[in-house]
Amino acid sequence: MIKTLDSKKKNFDKLLDKLLFNRKNKIKLNSVIVLKIIKDVKRDGDKSLLKYERKFSKNNSIVVKKKNIEKNIKTLNPKVKKSIDLAYSRIFKFHSKQKFKNIFYKDYLKNKLYYKYISIDSVGIYVPGGTASYPSTVLMNAIPAIIARVKRIVMVSPKNKGKLNPGVLYAAKKCGIREIYSIGGAQAIAALTYGTKTISKVNKIIGPGNLYVATAKKEIFGDVGIDMIAGPSEITVVGDKSSNPDWIAADLIAQAEHDELSQSIFISKEKKLIANVKDSLIKQLKVLPRRFIASKSLKNNGIFIFNRSEKELIKIINKIAPEHLELNIKNYKKIVNKINNAGSIFIGKYSTEAVGDYLAGTNHVLPTSGSAKFSSGLSVYDFYKRISYINLSKKGIETLGPSVITLANFEGLEGHAKSIELRIRRK
Repeated sequence: MIKTLDSKKKNFDKLLDKLLFNRKNKIKLNSVIVLKIIKDVKRDGDKSLLKYERKFSKNNSIVVKKKNIEKNIKTLNPKVKKSIDLAYSRIFKFHSKQKFKNIFYKDYLKNKLYYKYISIDSVGIYVPGGTASYPSTVLMNAIPAIIARVKRIVMVSPKNKGKLNPGVLYAAKKCGIREIYSIGGAQAIAALTYGTKTISKVNKIIGPGNLYVATAKKEIFGDVGIDMIAGPSEITVVGDKSSNPDWIAADLIAQAEHDELSQSIFISKEKKLIANVKDSLIKQLKVLPRRFIASKSLKNNGIFIFNRSEKELIKIINKIAPEHLELNIKNYKKIVNKINNAGSIFIGKYSTEAVGDYLAGTNHVLPTSGSAKFSSGLSVYDFYKRISYINLSKKGIETLGPSVITLANFEGLEGHAKSIELRIRRK
């Protein structure tokens, strides 16, 4: 069912690269449809927004009214409310530790140089509402923005069969989000970017979505900020003799059930463990409600890797750069600090990725498709921008000016040089 690679085979690197590349190719979408939606909403506002909502979701309304929010929340199981409350408190506590320090510097010429961090004015959070709807997405995206003191937080979430998820609405209420719109897809991203009569535009858009949403975010980047271009979820699990094959199989399935394009990778130097994990997968999939999605994901994108050494293991992990990495091994201390490319690392046999998805406290919005090689998960820092301040003294401009003039003339920018000359010219 799942492809198995041997790290000692001559063509191993080539095969692994091909499998990772092929999955990226599957994620690509023809942007022509998305560009048309964006263009229409930008030009016609609410008219086109509603047109696409009716077409794709049979939705005739945009604004979610307070009375409807409260009505929906009343249907929510008290246990779910309690779990959302716990998740909120843990995520808030961890993220509140993320602090910025403004920098001030005064040099020997009495020039003052400094920069300070200023929170972004407005943020739009996209919360999926298709085959699965996630209150955790609201918490993970909104809480860092709250801590950063973003003034306006907007939430958009498409209806599923004409209804909004009560858990999502409760999480939004918990986060103090009062501006909620029942829209989705590329049209929602366009509305948040350019604004309509009903929806004021925002400065940054965050949150996951389907391929249309991801493509739309890519297209509008520059007109607004975005968190990242998030692809389908992925996990890499490392196991050894001490690992429980049922636990590992369950963790691989937990990722696979997200999406048919999700990727689950298992690495071990124990052939017997690999075989046992495969057997456990078959058994567990039989009773999984979302088995069709999980089975397709594992068949198309799942990879088992038989490796031989610690050095080889580290190289493979850093090549994959997984969104989630589980070190379900006894001697994790030997390798954990040598892993440079991963969105989030779950250490030890009890640290299942599922806890990180909900209420460990760290953020579950993480880089995918190998982008952990150059980017990080969502944090409070993503809701700030930085402004530099330069306050030059008279002595400063007179001392530094001649060198600036020299460099400006060397680059052929005489206007730059002139702006200095006028200030330091002796009368």
